[in-house]
Amino acid sequence: MNEAPARPADLDAVPAHAATSPLLRGLNPEQLAAVTLPAVPSLILAGAGSGKTRVLTTRIAWLMQTGQVSPGGVLAVTFTNKAAKEMLTRLGAMLPVPVRGMWIGTFHGLCNRFLRAHWKMAALPQGFQILDSSDSQSAVKRVIKAMNLDEERFVPKQVGWFIAGSKEDGLRPKDVEVRDEQTRKLVEIYQAYEDQCQREGVVDFAELLLRTYELMRDHAELREHYQRRFRHVLVDEFQDTNKLQYAWLKMFAPPGRGQGVMAVGDDDQSIYAFRGARVGNMADFEREYRVKKVIKLEQNYRSYSNILDSANELISRNSRRLGKTLRTDAGPGEPVRVYEAASDFAEAQWLIEEAQALHRAGIDRKEIAVLYRSNAQSRVIESALFNAGIPYRVYGGLRFFERAEVKHALSYLRLLENPNDDTSFLRVVNFPTRGIGARAIELLQDAARMSGRSLYQSVGAVAGKAGSNLQAFTGLIDSTRNLTQGHTLREIIEQILEISGLNEFYRNDKDGAERLENLGELINAAEAFVTQEGFGKDAVALPVDELSPGAISEGFPAAVAPANFTPDAETGEIMSPLAAFLTHASLEAGDNQAQAGQDAVQLMTVHSSKGL
Repeated sequence: MNEAPARPADLDAVPAHAATSPLLRGLNPEQLAAVTLPAVPSLILAGAGSGKTRVLTTRIAWLMQTGQVSPGGVLAVTFTNKAAKEMLTRLGAMLPVPVRGMWIGTFHGLCNRFLRAHWKMAALPQGFQILDSSDSQSAVKRVIKAMNLDEERFVPKQVGWFIAGSKEDGLRPKDVEVRDEQTRKLVEIYQAYEDQCQREGVVDFAELLLRTYELMRDHAELREHYQRRFRHVLVDEFQDTNKLQYAWLKMFAPPGRGQGVMAVGDDDQSIYAFRGARVGNMADFEREYRVKKVIKLEQNYRSYSNILDSANELISRNSRRLGKTLRTDAGPGEPVRVYEAASDFAEAQWLIEEAQALHRAGIDRKEIAVLYRSNAQSRVIESALFNAGIPYRVYGGLRFFERAEVKHALSYLRLLENPNDDTSFLRVVNFPTRGIGARAIELLQDAARMSGRSLYQSVGAVAGKAGSNLQAFTGLIDSTRNLTQGHTLREIIEQILEISGLNEFYRNDKDGAERLENLGELINAAEAFVTQEGFGKDAVALPVDELSPGAISEGFPAAVAPANFTPDAETGEIMSPLAAFLTHASLEAGDNQAQAGQDAVQLMTVHSSKGL
């Protein structure tokens, strides 16, 4: 594969179907068929580990080597910059021709290139800037503020999703259906945001794609130029394309045009519906482009047959599949074992024992991966690894107690236990937003510095609306503390999540489902902790300082005292269940995460493991 053929003197003079190319060596029959297809619309169903990237790059190299296309006549779209760079690197090794200028990249990267070339037609300044997600949200926030709208009703993050979603559906403000007063106002914000971006000469990610699509749609000469230029168009991960991306493709290579359009994907690996991906695009492509030949890459080079047989059996139950069956020549491998545990703790313990047995057998910890469905499930596994002293690394995410939503909840709990915790105070005083801005915080910090007191104690020194909002926050903490007297730790956390507004905030958050799941797991973690530490899950989680020293010395009822007052094993300090749990969370968050280069067990969601 790495042997580069000699470049012919006249690329166009090479016979179109030179079958002796070294490029084709080592390809299996399905890969060979895909690489050497004629210039017709084709659909390649590429199963996991079937050499998809090799097929794409070899296809491009073969088309160029056989004179069917020049480097400038290929348009190849990938979904990540990493994949685009890998394709260019491989092509550079295959062919002695410059590849840096080829149109190979992500949708956004190629649209940026297109708009840089046609900035006048696109009504953009030549040096237009691109807003990343954070910049875009800040821009939305400025619009909402300029329109004197309530950020609690029109949360910038959610308004940003509305705008991006509208663009991904190909809708400008005038095209959005107005169903109610809320939608009407959102459309007004969308229009004001567009006007602001145009005035400032900036575009967001969704705008790159939409403006390119509109430019091609509305300018026949431009459309004709690119359709003539790109004789071969290839799209990777086609199952993850959304409505606008498919419409974009049809601008560059419409059905019936006679271009070689190759869509490569796997409907069984469609996992981005929550981001707007539409797996139905694959069936639409097959129908609209009148694909006569669907090639299935079913030879897997990554797994043993026991794994593939199990996967094939499970996947066969999916409805509306285009259908394929993975196979391998690697042999059966180890049998797939299914272990059904009585609880998540028992499951985690079994995983630890398996990992330790493998490590004792000479396998590095970094070669051991634990996969789980959702991030919330990592908590019990992390706890088991922590207790066993096994270093671990969470791939593609944060450890449980380091996740933002969990830290927010813990900060509220810390303020119940200790209202003078300035770090926790600053973290949640305006989260969810309650009208307490940076200026109010500065005034409060100045007052606290001058008096030598905590932020919580200094709230009364801030005047005006800022002071009123700050007092409303401390009042919320005080009332919650009073309300939760005599409650269990589980009940306290459940109430603080509701009273603080965290649950409501994440219920309205586009990506909030997973965060709510993590908050639910925090409740489970607390209940498991008080049970394991001997408090008992029904123990009253009052802070110790709510009780007079005399109450302890005079003796509490036996059913309450042991549950509430347990000395710390090392310090002998008497701790309430709430304080003990907060200490546990801090210790677990700050220890056992593997250092760079350290041999450590890998933890990740199945989602994060895709393609690895």
